[in-house]
Amino acid sequence: METLGIGSRVRHPAFGDGVVIRLHKVAYEVCFMLYGIKQVGRDYEKWEIIEAMPAAEGVSFSEAEKSLIKILRSFSDITEEVPLGNRWEGGVMILKPGDEALKDKEIPIETFFHKIVMVRDRLRVMEQRINSSSNLGDEEKVNLQQYITRIYGSLTTFNVLFRYKEDGFVGEKSK
Repeated sequence: METLGIGSRVRHPAFGDGVVIRLHKVAYEVCFMLYGIKQVGRDYEKWEIIEAMPAAEGVSFSEAEKSLIKILRSFSDITEEVPLGNRWEGGVMILKPGDEALKDKEIPIETFFHKIVMVRDRLRVMEQRINSSSNLGDEEKVNLQQYITRIYGSLTTFNVLFRYKEDGFVGEKSK
């Protein structure tokens, strides 16, 4: 069986269409349009190879691979795995009502964090769809983009939860 290179397009019977984004010794890392990034064994034979790219030795996670993932994300609703800050792992968020007669509500921080990441990813998809829309004029796109930027700004409070700063929200830059 031939070794697939980065950029090879495949059709998996369970995960659908995808693109090989990284090579491992015994597996491919494939970004599927509907299911995100999955590892598939190199010896897997039940998928259809739509377009095979030559494999290069010593392949690393290059800028080309990052660009490919960015393109795939812009045309899908893929939620990426974003790590929670170490100090929050296993933690609980407590919502305490002002009325002493009511009980506190505890939510695992991981659950809350996952919802914040989903909001961020869906905002990104909405941003891409606005920017690529042929039904909106330039002025409308700019106005909607400004609203999205303000939404990101409102969500910067939650940046404390992210392990890496680049995963957080960025609002309007101060002038």
